[in-house]
Amino acid sequence: MNKAVAGLVAHVGEPPDIETSSDGYASRFRGKVGEYLLGVQERGLFSLLEQPPVPPASTVLDVGGGHAQLAPPLACAGYRVTVAGSDASCGMRLARHDGAPAIDFVACDLLQMPFADRKFDVVTSVRLMAHIDDWPRLVAELCRVADKTVIIDFPVYSSVNALSLLTFPLKKRIEKNTRTYRSFFGGEVRKAFASHGFRQTREWRQFVLPMALHRALPKAALTQQAEGLMRKAGLTGLVGNPVLARFDRED
Repeated sequence: MNKAVAGLVAHVGEPPDIETSSDGYASRFRGKVGEYLLGVQERGLFSLLEQPPVPPASTVLDVGGGHAQLAPPLACAGYRVTVAGSDASCGMRLARHDGAPAIDFVACDLLQMPFADRKFDVVTSVRLMAHIDDWPRLVAELCRVADKTVIIDFPVYSSVNALSLLTFPLKKRIEKNTRTYRSFFGGEVRKAFASHGFRQTREWRQFVLPMALHRALPKAALTQQAEGLMRKAGLTGLVGNPVLARFDRED
């Protein structure tokens, strides 16, 4: 079992997307800093969709997407979006989201979803895999229902992880309800997808500095400018976390 940032990932009965679909979780992304963090994630998502191109009107399943971080922008871009959540409550934020076209919501077991094989052109999932104990089973299910492409995020081990370890107590003080999470070696994730016929084709690394620092420091513009300089210098592409990765079916 991979180690989490603070010990091992806790074994809990409640599916992790119930927490990430809550108003309390959404409060972590309020204000200018939250807009910036989500903006980087959204830019990475659409960058991965551009090459090889996934045209608008393609069907997208966002697994664990009740947080409404991906589904509304995808729907606004013309994709036909369905969100799978572990409980009916996971669809509440989507129902209240203004300005986005209709998004279908299905409450189900995310490790055994009620969809046919290869039902959706693209399957996405963020803020989920790092909190799932049986993550290989999640990967298997994402691959099963994806016809062409899976895009997920996950934190990876790197030398910069030391910053995350050091700032985790600060993260807990700022966010109050933050959770431990699992980090991965890129190779083990690629191997899991390869066992289901998918190959990693692209990735987008998000931040060099831990997100807790972005939230904690008084001059947010300075950390954001630093991130921009590090991305231009190529440092983000080497050690950035978390990783958004695209996997394409090989057949």
